[in-house]
Amino acid sequence: MSVQSLYTAATGMEAMEHKLDVIANNIANIATVGFKKDRANFEDLFYRYQTVPGAEQQQPSTGVGIQTGVGTRVSSVQTNFRQGSMEETNRALDIAIEGEGFLQVTGPNGEIQFTRSGNLSLNRDGTLVIGSANVGRRVEPTVQLPQNVTAIQITSDGMISVLQEGQTEFAQVQNLQLVRFPNPEGLLKLGDNLYGLSDASGQAIPNNPGQPGYGLIRQGYLEASNVEPVRELIDLIQAQRNIELNSKIVQAGDETLSLISSLRR
Repeated sequence: MSVQSLYTAATGMEAMEHKLDVIANNIANIATVGFKKDRANFEDLFYRYQTVPGAEQQQPSTGVGIQTGVGTRVSSVQTNFRQGSMEETNRALDIAIEGEGFLQVTGPNGEIQFTRSGNLSLNRDGTLVIGSANVGRRVEPTVQLPQNVTAIQITSDGMISVLQEGQTEFAQVQNLQLVRFPNPEGLLKLGDNLYGLSDASGQAIPNNPGQPGYGLIRQGYLEASNVEPVRELIDLIQAQRNIELNSKIVQAGDETLSLISSLRR
């Protein structure tokens, strides 16, 4: 019956609608520092079996059976953690992570959260924080800079050094730490450029920048979003065409039902 085709096509349109939402979020964050783009993945739904493959029949057959699918759905939305391009800012407290790793910050309730955003700043106490539209979040381990600092230097291995008034040499303050995860794609997205732990991500594994498997710190740079505008536009066009094709199936099913309902003896 063509009724099934209506429901099957509807699942395709719903799935493509979700893909459009993902594409829209990617494009909206094309200028967000450290943003990692998402990709919607799909899977087919269960099948109706009129004849099970390999079932014995009275007449010889190919044995492939008759299996009719009932549509599709979103199986997952994966995050692509590919490195974004480096944008030079020449600001002392702007840092980019070249390679793998996340900075740790303290959340509003004291929990540890993680970010790739490196637009750091200082609060009134001289503590290193990452600002957001809501509240500043302290970098962990806590980095406290002394008063009367005239210059800040951050090396590729994360060591922070400062030059104070009246001094001629930089003094080391503290080392920034990075963390990695067994499965970074399993991190919870919290907004504000932040990620949280989940059972899927595994526990954070801290280490110093530049150690095996951990990225380097680049002072005076920010990591741009890894969204590729051309790729997103191609995916957008493809999603639109898929929705159109599914709508044609709905139209064809409706016309078939209309023809059936108009039959007379």
